[in-house]
Amino acid sequence: MVNPAPFSADPLPADSRIASRVEYNGNGYSGWQAQPHLDVNTVQSTLELALARVADVDHPIRVHCAGRTDTGVHGFCQVIHFDAPVIRSAKAWVLGVNANLPEDIRVHWSVPVPGEFHARFTATARRYRYVIVNSPVRPALLAGQVTWQRRPLDADLMHRESQCLLGEQDFSCFRAAACQSNSPMRNVSSVDVSRFGELVVIDIKANAFLHHMVRNIAGSLMAVGTGRKPPGWCAELLRRGERALAADTAPSAGLYLVDVEYPAKYLLPVTPYGPLMLSGSIPATV
Repeated sequence: MVNPAPFSADPLPADSRIASRVEYNGNGYSGWQAQPHLDVNTVQSTLELALARVADVDHPIRVHCAGRTDTGVHGFCQVIHFDAPVIRSAKAWVLGVNANLPEDIRVHWSVPVPGEFHARFTATARRYRYVIVNSPVRPALLAGQVTWQRRPLDADLMHRESQCLLGEQDFSCFRAAACQSNSPMRNVSSVDVSRFGELVVIDIKANAFLHHMVRNIAGSLMAVGTGRKPPGWCAELLRRGERALAADTAPSAGLYLVDVEYPAKYLLPVTPYGPLMLSGSIPATV
């Protein structure tokens, strides 16, 4: 079952907890997280101001997200929650907010959730997709939306190499130096590398991710896929646990937060398979 009223015009009480799916193009933003002491544009600060306009309050409405994304990283399914300070409908929290947002940020649905729901802490899994154009010439139309790799990539080899990432283990070798997590342990439940014409797509799901974890994994898988590193190298990196031994961090372009999973009892709307530029190229399930 899914929540039947993501666009309902029925008024919701003040102090209702609202969950929403947010999509954004990260190219014009200094990441997700608001940075009030810096003169930078972030997705969170832009969204909080739009919510405040709909609520007609003179201060930003604080939102909490499922996972903070870096500068240039895109959100296809970023899930947020906020506590509504006034009576508004779910429809107002979608259409009204979108009317106050730039075109590169959109709210797709808003639904009431119980007070114990938390966009970050209630989530059971996150899925990211890293999209690479593997062609001799850098693409023009997808600039900022994909990573470009001119050397031929062996996607089948990259897939086999990626299977060492499965399970709960120490991902220190793929962890950014600035990572603030208390533990390097993460549980990767699925990882798939596939080729669709010139596109090579890395799809990875885990309970949570370390800072730069997906981009660092992508960089090392590409090193194996181009033949610069031998098969089995990623497994050796995991055993040694040293970030300095792994490949460079892959660019932010091409990285998408594509899905966040929650317990079924919250009845959140189903997220379509995305990002949209890949629709029709990739099957409905991975």
